[in-house]
Formats: sequence, C-alpha cells, structure tokens
Amino acid sequence: MNRETAAPTAHEHQDGLPVPRRYWSAAAIWLALSMAVLDGSIANVALPTIAGDLGASPATSVWIVNAYQLTITILLLPLAAYGDRCGYRQIYIPGLVFFTLGSLGCALSHSLTDLIGARVFQGIGAACIMSMNAALVRATYPADMLGRGIGYNALVLSMSAAAGPTLAALILSVASWPWLFLINLPIGVAAVVIGIKALPHVEGHGHPFDWIAALLSAAMMGCTVFGAETFARESGVLGAALIAVGIAAGALLVRREWGDPAPLFPVDLLKIRIFSMSIGTSTVSFAAQMLAYVTLPFLFQSVLGRSAFETGLLMTPWPLALGVVAPIAGRLADKVRAGLIGGVGLAIFAFGLFMLSRLGTHPATLDIVWRMAVCGAGFGLFQSPNNRTIVSSAPRQRSGAAGGMLATARLLGQTSGAVAVGVAFHLSSVRVGPSLLAASAVAALVAAGLSLLRLRSPRTAHRREEGATILD
Repeated sequence: MNRETAAPTAHEHQDGLPVPRRYWSAAAIWLALSMAVLDGSIANVALPTIAGDLGASPATSVWIVNAYQLTITILLLPLAAYGDRCGYRQIYIPGLVFFTLGSLGCALSHSLTDLIGARVFQGIGAACIMSMNAALVRATYPADMLGRGIGYNALVLSMSAAAGPTLAALILSVASWPWLFLINLPIGVAAVVIGIKALPHVEGHGHPFDWIAALLSAAMMGCTVFGAETFARESGVLGAALIAVGIAAGALLVRREWGDPAPLFPVDLLKIRIFSMSIGTSTVSFAAQMLAYVTLPFLFQSVLGRSAFETGLLMTPWPLALGVVAPIAGRLADKVRAGLIGGVGLAIFAFGLFMLSRLGTHPATLDIVWRMAVCGAGFGLFQSPNNRTIVSSAPRQRSGAAGGMLATARLLGQTSGAVAVGVAFHLSSVRVGPSLLAASAVAALVAAGLSLLRLRSPRTAHRREEGATILD
C-alpha cells in the first residue's frame, strides 16, 4: 500500500497534504462551504414563499431562519473544542451527514414545526462544518500556502453568497420550495464521499471534555445573540435580561477555564496579542459590513425606488469583487504582514461605504455599482490575510479553537451590525439609511486602525512552523 492511499498518522503530513490529495481535500471543504452558504441565503430569500405555503405568520416563520442560526451560535465553540480533542474529521464528516439529512428533512416537512425541527438538525451539521473549516484548511495546505488556501475559501464563500438569491429565484420559478433544500443532497453526498477519502487525519490532544464549560458557553452565546435580536425586534426588557444572563455565563466560563491548558473558550489564545487583536479587528469589520449589508436593500427599494429585482442585481458587485480580490490577498498574505494589507483594505472599504452614504436621491446605476465593487474589493483585501493570521498564530493543536473563535467573531460582529440597524429603523425610519452607511464607514476606519496597530507587534512572524515562515 503506498503512502497516498494509506491512512496517514497524526504527524505524516505536518505541513499540508501532498498533491493531488490536497486538491481533493480542498474540493471537499469547498463543497461543504458552498452548501452551507447557499442554504442560508436561499432560505432567507424563500421565507415568504415557505410561510405562505405552510400557512405560517411572518412572525413565526422567522424561526425557520432563527432556529438554524441559533443552533450554530450555541454549538460553535463546544464543537471547536471537541474537534481539537478527538480530531477534525470526527466532527466534520458527521456534520456533513447531519446537514445532508437535515436538508432532506426540510424538503419532506409538511408543517412549520417539522421544518423548524429539520432546520435545527441542519444547524447542528452547519456548526460542525463551520467550527472545523479553518482547522482543516490549515491541515490541508503547507504553511507557506495557507493564505492562498484561505483566499480560495473566501472566493467560494462570496460566489456562493452571490449565487444564492438568483438560484432561489430560478428554482421557485419552475418548482416548489422543497426543491430549494433537495439541491443540497447531491452536493452533500459528494462532499461526504470525497471527504472520507481525502480530508487530513489529525489526532486530537485527548484532554477530557468539560461539559460544564460547554453548557456555560452555550448559555453565553445563545443568550447574548438571541437577547440582542430580541432587544432590537421585540422586547427591550426581555432582550436586556437575556444579554445579562449571557454576560454572567461568560464571566463564569472565563473564571472556570482561566488556567486550563486547552480551554473550551480559548482564553489561552486570547492572551496572544496578535490573535486577540485580529479577533477584535474581525468583529468590528463584520459589524461594519452587516450594518451596511442590511441597510442597503431598504435604501435601494424604499428610498431610491428600485425594484426587488434591481436591488438583487445592485447587491451583486460587492460579493463578486470580494471573490476576485480575496484569493489575490491570500497569496499576498503569505509574504506581507496582514496588519498592513488589512489596514489598507479596510480603509478602501471605509471609502466605499462613505461614498455609498453620499449617493443622493437619484443616483445612476453605475454610481451605485462602482461603490459596491469598491466595498467588496476592500473587504476582500482584508478578510483573507486576517483569517490567515488568526489561524496561524495559534498552536497547531489548537487550530480547531482558533477556527471556532474566528467564526464566533464573525457571528458576533454580524449580529451587532444587524441589531444596530434594527434599533435605528425602530427609532427612526428607513430614511436613516445614509446615516447608517456613514456610521459603518466610521466602524470600518476603526477596524483599519486596529489592523494597523498589529504592525507594532514584534515580528514573531519569523518563527517557523514545520519549516515554513509565518508572517503575522
């Protein structure tokens, strides 16, 4: 049996997988990522259609989305820690199976309750995929190609996000809504088959799993995120109470895990300056992104008078530009410090957001398109290098925790941005859109400043990891 077909040990491929197995592993990761992203965007677009067919009110039908997102929120950090303990494949491949079976359950649902239950099952699978994604990318690519690998991931993610609404519209024009979920089946099966043969084998550290910490983490994330959304949309009192419970659970979690060598909540990684600053930069930048991304459709339709179809087209240049720039930025990050690339990218992002806030009441289509493309290009220039730094600055045996924290920072930032828009619309109206875009530009500048501050860190970037230079 040759080395390519034999099951590798934990140390057989310390610096990435050999070719062509590396390509197959990347294909499995891309299939899983595209499936999860497509499903999220498709479900959002099709929500009114599904609600009408099942006879559900708009308020209750929102749980088709909320159940999925809340499940991911609660499970991200515990699954990331468990993956470090038992190995990434042991979380990722079952997650692919859960997601695929959950998609089938969604398609076969005949009531809102059935569909919400199936979405929870999907959410479990998506949390498995998202928590292990970055760790598997790190194990797949050599260290001096890690930025390139993360850039490719960003390309797949942005293209999937851009294609989601169009694909949903096409499917609904010729078929019923269950087919929105059935399209996941061939993708999921292909990802499982390829993943079993190609994904890297990485043994876990074997430390005991702290179930109490997992419960505290679930309470911290679930109560904080759901409380913030409740505060913005329904009840300020209930939302504030849930946020307080989440903060208290977080304090207990940190106190419990402060001296743990492999904590579920990665306090050990947050003590690494470059890691914590990169996480902070990511959180603020994603808040700025979501602040704009939620505001723009309302601005285009309610203020500028564009149709829903036009709005969909006008939103597309952003992810397209991101998808073009992200792989280039990933390659650049293997040679240039992420603090510099990210700072420049976020400054460009802030410029694009500011120009969007100055559109006026009768802008030409081209005026909107180039501004959206600038935003996407700037964010793409930042995202891949920043993600590379987060993953590579953690010890290799803590890659799962680093990836889980990366996904958590993105989630917290996006939630903060969406909540800010909800509160602003509640207190004012959709005509506050230009002011919200200006605020998002300020947030992007703050993130740019945080990114540039990383240049003051000593270039521990010159330490070596399995023979490759890490530039952080």
